[in-house]
Amino acid sequence: MEDVAVLRGGIVESIHRVHVAVVNAEGGLIAEIGDPNRIIFCRSAAKPFQAVPLVEENVLDEFGINARELAVICASHSGEPKHVDAVRSILEKIGLSEKDLECGPHPPFEEDAAKELYTRGEKIGAIHNNCSGKHAGMLALALSRGWETAGYIKSDHPVQSRMISEMARWTCMDKSDIKMGIDGCGVLCFGVPLSRLAKAFCTLGGAEDSKKMIVSAMVDYPDLVAGTGRFGTALVSVLGDRIFAKTGAEGVFAIGSTGGEFGIVLKIEDGTKRATPVVVLRILECLNLLEGKDKEALQVFSSPVLRNTLGEVVGELRSNFELVTS
Repeated sequence: MEDVAVLRGGIVESIHRVHVAVVNAEGGLIAEIGDPNRIIFCRSAAKPFQAVPLVEENVLDEFGINARELAVICASHSGEPKHVDAVRSILEKIGLSEKDLECGPHPPFEEDAAKELYTRGEKIGAIHNNCSGKHAGMLALALSRGWETAGYIKSDHPVQSRMISEMARWTCMDKSDIKMGIDGCGVLCFGVPLSRLAKAFCTLGGAEDSKKMIVSAMVDYPDLVAGTGRFGTALVSVLGDRIFAKTGAEGVFAIGSTGGEFGIVLKIEDGTKRATPVVVLRILECLNLLEGKDKEALQVFSSPVLRNTLGEVVGELRSNFELVTS
């Protein structure tokens, strides 16, 4: 089996099938689970690459956008005050406001942040959207290039054309071979094979020029890339000297080595997120990248339990796969 099983009362209640590609710097497949060439939508795992034009074309310097703000541009953030403040700072620096964000609103992922908004009677806005940092970055790119900011999310806008070109570049694919969809925040999202996205993360991790700024920002500020209590924050906080990571919707998670030695991308077939930490930590353990005190620090995520509303343990998640190495 290639799955994570959910057990309750000793019975398998649910199954989450897993697909994984692990590649080396040459793009060769060195380990896999399921179908390593399955075409998936990158979703938010594309954000580090969508930030590349801001670095390469000196947009960050033009507007004085700092490393913390670059981290939130790469983020699927939790809508906590620190995230909202970082996005507001970007917008102020580029001379725009929250009304220019076209990503639409949703409540903060972080429960306390959501409660605080409701308590104060504050309206939920686009700035609380987990993708608002990316959208602020896209607005900065549009302004820098002299493009219209209105409609920057449309598929025929120069910003989105630039995003397509960037994804083609990093995945080493023809633009015509990349599948297109619309992401939850309104911009284009990109369908590519797992192995190609894994190679892209490997390549970005090994970048030695200005693009290294992106990896450094994600490693230095993991709480801005994700949020309080989230797996991605904990993972990079513990292993950030070796890896950077980015989650994506529908059960996507991507990892790159900060030295450019490997890239890992996984897809939980049914799109659930609860199986992701179990899979990621099992893979890292199989690759001898997780042991000792680091393994202990992340133990709470590796074998999560199910609790009922009384706080009682009533089940568990258990990995039922082996990483096949080449």
